[in-house]
Amino acid sequence: MNLSFFIARRYLFSKKSHNAINIISAIAAGGIAIATAAMVCALSVFNGFHDLISTLYCNFDPEIQVTAAQGKTFAADDPVIQKLQHHPAVLSASSCLTDNALILFRGHPLVITVKGVDDKFAEVTGIKDILFGEGSYRLKSGDLYYGIPGIGLAAQMGGTDFGSLQICAPRGGERIDIANPINSFSVEDIESPKVVFNVDQRKYDEHYMLTSLDFAQTLFEKDNLISTLEIKVNPTADFDDVKADLVKLAGTKFKVKDRLEQQADVFNIMNVEKLIAYIFLTFIILIACFNIISSLSMLIIEKKEDVETLRHLGLSAGRIRSIFMTEGRLISLLGAIIGIVIGVILCLIQEQFGIIQLGRDSANFIINAYPVSVHWLDILVVFITVIAVGFVSVWYPVHALSKRLLN
Repeated sequence: MNLSFFIARRYLFSKKSHNAINIISAIAAGGIAIATAAMVCALSVFNGFHDLISTLYCNFDPEIQVTAAQGKTFAADDPVIQKLQHHPAVLSASSCLTDNALILFRGHPLVITVKGVDDKFAEVTGIKDILFGEGSYRLKSGDLYYGIPGIGLAAQMGGTDFGSLQICAPRGGERIDIANPINSFSVEDIESPKVVFNVDQRKYDEHYMLTSLDFAQTLFEKDNLISTLEIKVNPTADFDDVKADLVKLAGTKFKVKDRLEQQADVFNIMNVEKLIAYIFLTFIILIACFNIISSLSMLIIEKKEDVETLRHLGLSAGRIRSIFMTEGRLISLLGAIIGIVIGVILCLIQEQFGIIQLGRDSANFIINAYPVSVHWLDILVVFITVIAVGFVSVWYPVHALSKRLLN
């Protein structure tokens, strides 16, 4: 066993002549443990919200979305698109056309986003799992076209059954005829299937209306054009490998995005918030490490006689200094281990029982309690951070104190 480690361990756990040294050492380790546990819990809460939002989007967003690298639309029969659809690991693919339109509901104009989808859309997404109402999922029946609004949009239109509705879209490349504006718009009728979808995201719930791809292509006058190809990957295949293959097939003509990339703005903001929380908690750990300096300074004063004995036994000043350096590092290590254990236990308790609620109005939220998700990569990052901060924070003080008190 390393001599410095052996002596430092004895100093750490042995009873000192002054109880204050034991108390300060315990306070130092305890402070680091509390800060470490706080970091574990904070990062796990951010992970919980991240995973929660991911599950909300998964019922509406596809696993993989293909869009044009330039422009809004592309040909549905493009050879590259055909290759992507027929990839062996692609379980199902849906062609979609999305654009803005205008509805006049009871004399009130309302700008909405119309998303036309084909018959495979329900296979690619979990749309049927988030439908509410008396009707059923249907987009076309004979010559009739149906539109399924988001729950927020339906509320603006008076309920799930809006009857028959006219949807308008400006004709591409035409100026609006002031004398007869209606000639500058494409107008189509749509019926209510008496159901709505609820993603629990305002972006979709308050603005989107699902309808048939044929209806959207007619309304926007974009025959055989689509804006996205949405793909569901075979669950037995390796997702990352499949995505890499699709990216190669798409080349520079198309962009291939997974769910996180489709909602990049939302998840980037969450990652920035998580990073800021990590930085602030790292500073708290650094402050907690200052208690180690007090403990080491008192220990150095108490062990002056031991230091003289070690010098007579032939230990150099550097070896003696390393004993107290190791002592400070052991305190940091002990605090890190205790803090991680406490943090993980608290997260598991919250995950299982949901003790900490979102507030008095928690019934108005999607969930009642703070979500947590322990990611072991985060635990590793926390452990390395605490050890690194603890090691660095004691290096200069120990060198300075040893020169003043041991010479």
